[in-house]
Amino acid sequence: MRKFTATPLALILTLTIGTAAHAETVFVRAGRLIDPESGTVLAKRLLRVEDGRVAAITADTGAALPAGASVIDWTAFTVLPGLIDCHVHLADTEQSNNPAEPLLHAPMEIAYIGARHARETLLAGFTTVHDVGSFRAFADVELRNAIDRGDVIGPRMQAVGAYITVPGGGGEVTGFSPDVQIPQDMRAGVVTDAADARAKANFLFQHGADSLKLIATGAVLASGTEAGQQELTEDEMRATVEVAAARHSWVTAHAHGAAGIKAAIRAGVRAIEHASLIDDEGIALAKAKGVWLDMDVYNGDYIDEVGRRDHWPENYLRKNTETTQAQRDAFAKAVKAGVRLSYGTDAGVYPNGLNARQFKYMVRFGMTPLQAIQSATIVSAELLGWSKDVGSLSPGHYADMVAVKGDPLADITVLEHVDHVAKAGVVVK
Repeated sequence: MRKFTATPLALILTLTIGTAAHAETVFVRAGRLIDPESGTVLAKRLLRVEDGRVAAITADTGAALPAGASVIDWTAFTVLPGLIDCHVHLADTEQSNNPAEPLLHAPMEIAYIGARHARETLLAGFTTVHDVGSFRAFADVELRNAIDRGDVIGPRMQAVGAYITVPGGGGEVTGFSPDVQIPQDMRAGVVTDAADARAKANFLFQHGADSLKLIATGAVLASGTEAGQQELTEDEMRATVEVAAARHSWVTAHAHGAAGIKAAIRAGVRAIEHASLIDDEGIALAKAKGVWLDMDVYNGDYIDEVGRRDHWPENYLRKNTETTQAQRDAFAKAVKAGVRLSYGTDAGVYPNGLNARQFKYMVRFGMTPLQAIQSATIVSAELLGWSKDVGSLSPGHYADMVAVKGDPLADITVLEHVDHVAKAGVVVK
């Protein structure tokens, strides 16, 4: 029997690109298997993988497997489904102290930066992501396509193409002299009324977007906007939701302020990102409408620590202080209320690949370790509309897996350093 414990990068690329990558049957021996669907832990399980998907799960009795079978021996590890992050920015530069940073990198360079971020994210155990925007329009779409073709390794991606935002709003590159001309590919989603929002939404879908991203309120990390201030009108947001619905897709909204959050929910968005200043009425509305809250409760500490160390703009730091604890208090209320809480980190503000740092914050502010894992698996898979494919290891799902030596139900921080990762049954770490 052939055992896989690690795979060199050259072999990863060969397996990913080659047509025979998923042709063989692979057996996975798991010492412990966390099943987020049932909320149980199963000891000594044998997974049979065919064509990249789980075909069966049985008790591992130690019996001999078919001669020549390919075996991934993870008997010394806890295995769980590949993790999902519903709020990342792979196809862009990471946050710095320079508001002009997005202007310093040509589209060609962004492509290579995005490929590196995709690899870092996959090797961290996040096998599926929702990339919710890059300043260069469609950089995320092209990265998704490159991963799907096997040109680069990375997670399964959904992409939004560009931010839908008001002129000078939270989705714009801001913070310099008014005579500076921003490249047009950085303004592909700028809208001025509901008709324009409808037109831009159609444009994004026509060029490969999977879903849409609205900037409903101001942003923390953008000059000239205030986090609590509503920017897009309810009519503008509803227009994009109608376009998405006609294309059997959906909309997520960046929204910090209470009024903007409720307007976005009334307009029909499926998820709210950040939700920092959400009030009790907004939490109740999200619960009643079945809207997911995608709350990046780790991010504030990173911004405060690194932002102060590296002298990020003072207005960034002020707005971060105004939203961080409020968001965490709201998160705790949302957990108690039973609101759907997906796993979204805003990776790209902090280095991609550190996505799992958020788990301990979700536990600190009200979740059990199992709830946090479910958030990053079955709950997020449902948000993305991919619950039949990812987020679980029951038969029919992709064999996307992570393996850790410790027990994440006893110490959630073990997920910050996963030992092994597989995507569609192919070991990539």
